[in-house]
Amino acid sequence: MNHIEYLKGEHAAHMAMFQALEPLFPLISDVGNLLRDCIARGGKILLCGNGGSAADSQHIAAEIVGRFKKERKGLPSIALTTDTSILTSVGNDYGYDYIFARQVEALCRPEDVLIGLTTSGNSANVVRAIETANEIGATTIGMTGGKGGKLNALCKHNIVVPSSVTARIQEAHIFIGHSLCEILES
Repeated sequence: MNHIEYLKGEHAAHMAMFQALEPLFPLISDVGNLLRDCIARGGKILLCGNGGSAADSQHIAAEIVGRFKKERKGLPSIALTTDTSILTSVGNDYGYDYIFARQVEALCRPEDVLIGLTTSGNSANVVRAIETANEIGATTIGMTGGKGGKLNALCKHNIVVPSSVTARIQEAHIFIGHSLCEILES
């Protein structure tokens, strides 16, 4: 395999996907304003996802709690992917589909925002978490790809990356997450 040609192809696909994000900029801006409003009213931002999306949830929560670019006080955010005792006990007692919903039930309030990251928009545990947050009256945001999956019908806003390639979707999710952090700090 010619690695240089492979890298050129991946780079071209990455750049094309990022060009295709431009129509989503108004939605991303609106979601950033929703997050800022959430914090202003005393709410917190919760995030969840599986695999790479779990890591992205943690990355975004860390930027919110710590800082992104600007020195400021810490802002309230929780990645629901980090407590292995909760994840394993709820998974064991209720099933893997409930690992995030049970945490949302315990931690989420109407003034909060839940962001569910799933490249397909169909991850059962993320879907259940969004449904639970909706029942509580929290604002729900999806970050998905492809056609947006089940989160299209469940979330107040679903930021659907126009790609069906998992790597491209995840690359865009971090860009979107960083953009949301920039808006939060502005």
